Formats: sequence, C-alpha cells, structure tokens
Amino acid sequence: MSALLRPAPPDTEYEDLLGQWADLEAFAGMLLARPAQVPGFTAKMQQCALWLDELIAHDVDAALYLMFQLAGASTVGYSAAHALVCAALCQVLAPQLALAADERAALVHAAFTMNIGMTALQDALALQAGPLSPEQQQGVDGHPQRGVQLLQQCGVDDPLWLETVQRHHQVPRVDTPLAALAPAQRLARILGTIDRYAAMISPRKTRQGRSATESMRAVLARGEQPQDAVGLALSRSVGLCPPGTFVRLENGETAAVLRRGLQGPAPLVASVVDARGRALVRPRLHPTGAGAPRIVSAVPRSALALQLNHRAMVRLGLFAAHRTISLRG
Repeated sequence: MSALLRPAPPDTEYEDLLGQWADLEAFAGMLLARPAQVPGFTAKMQQCALWLDELIAHDVDAALYLMFQLAGASTVGYSAAHALVCAALCQVLAPQLALAADERAALVHAAFTMNIGMTALQDALALQAGPLSPEQQQGVDGHPQRGVQLLQQCGVDDPLWLETVQRHHQVPRVDTPLAALAPAQRLARILGTIDRYAAMISPRKTRQGRSATESMRAVLARGEQPQDAVGLALSRSVGLCPPGTFVRLENGETAAVLRRGLQGPAPLVASVVDARGRALVRPRLHPTGAGAPRIVSAVPRSALALQLNHRAMVRLGLFAAHRTISLRG
C-alpha cells in the first residue's frame, strides 16, 4: 500500500482526517482537470476510489460530516467537489442496494468521472449568474458522449464504467425494479438520484445550497409515482439530517449533526449557536433520541456565518458515540 493510502497511526487517528479529505479532493481535481496529461489515468482513478473507500470504512459518520460541511460551504472547484460527493454517497449507498463488487466499482468510478467531458464548463457555470449561452448548452448536452471518448483515450476499457457515464442522464423510470434493469441502466438510475441530491445541497452563484433535509425530501417526493428505491435507500443510509448538516432544536439553539443515530433516526448533535444567535464557545452535546431537546427543523449552511473547527467536531462526535455505547453496554 502506498504512503498516500496508508492509514494514520492510532494516536493520530482523527488528527488529519480533514487534511486527508482535502488531499483526496485535490487529487480527484487534478485527475479530472487534465486527464489526457495523467500517465496511468485508469490506475490513478482506481487509487482515488480506494482512498475514498478507506476513508469511509475508517469512519463513515466522520466522512459524511466532512463531505456535507465542505460541499455546502464553497463553490471553488465545484466539478471536483461534486464528483467527490457523488462518489462518496455511492460508496455509502452500495451496501444498502446489495450491489455486486464489479457494479459497485463501476458506479464509484462513473460517479467520479460522469462530468469529465465538461469539467471546466461545470466549474464556470457554478460561478455564472446568467443563463447558459447556446454554446454552453451544447457543451452540457454533449458531455456524456465526450466524457466516454475522453475516458477511452485515457485507457479506460471497463464497459460498465463507460456505459454508466454514457447513460447517467438517461435515467430509467422508477416503477421498474432495480433488479429488473440491465447493469448499466441500474447504475445510471442510482447515479442519477445521487447526482440530483448532491446538486441540491451544493451552492452555486445563482443560489445557495438547500438543506440536506429539504434535498432528501425533494428526492423522495414522487407525487403519485411509486417511491424511488434508490431515494429510500439513500434516506436510510445517510438520514434526513446527516452528519455535517445543521438543525434547529426545540430550545431555540442551532446544532451541528455529528453522527447518525445509533438506534433509529435520532442523530447525535452538538449545539453551536444559542437561542439568541450567539456562537457557543464550547459546543453542547445532545443525543436527540434520549429526550429533549428534539430537532424541529433543518437549517441550511448558508444561514450560519460561523466557521467550525472540523477536527474538533469530528473528535467530539467520536468521543460521545463511544461514551454512549459504553454506557449502554
């Protein structure tokens, strides 16, 4: 295993998790920005996916916390950040959908590279306040095919990876069971749901990102259509209030979600703003499933001006979760 992927020693287990996540985003950004100039592109993209898998396997709640915090805070490098969010969500979701190993790998690789045919354009559009020009619209419409051609030029020969990129905007109807779809169609439908959800939570020049709760409800809302199995699995995997998002408590405080619920849907949160809108010097932990204060609403990241110490918040969540497990034991 390379030094790049080697796990941190136990005594520094969470010291540089944020740094590793930022390094992974930079690594993915480099691969996506100039793929034709990257020797061994396929192997490096597989390494990127392995790195992501290790970070998530190390602590899925910490990975989700960092993903949602960073995705909702900046539009810099939108294309790479969006790709990383989609790939991470695919990794988290895959066990819920019982995907075979080859489908899981192709799905994550496709999530990283689905927009490789318009990386620079996607970055520009995230910062653009006006409507798309005819040339830009043409670039958006043609990016799946250009992406496949570029990947092939870079040495990618996995047909499932390539076909999923080709089809990622050709999403099959939700009333067809996932198991009844051909593999590339199945992965395209999964990726289409993830892509839509990730786009909702991420800010752009023309709008702030939605709260994760609002975005999840939009994914699940089908009117009279059948519920999307992918959306339901996503909801079960990350929750309506995932780690890294903000919520309003019934006592008026605003809290950051640190970890998903150990039992049921109630997450572990830490108040960071008091009822008068003042930032707390020390976050106050609340296992919301253990009684008051309850969560009353989600809060979009754009509504808060404070900057959190992410390393400290991740360690706080880990400590509290271990303490809760110990007390229950």
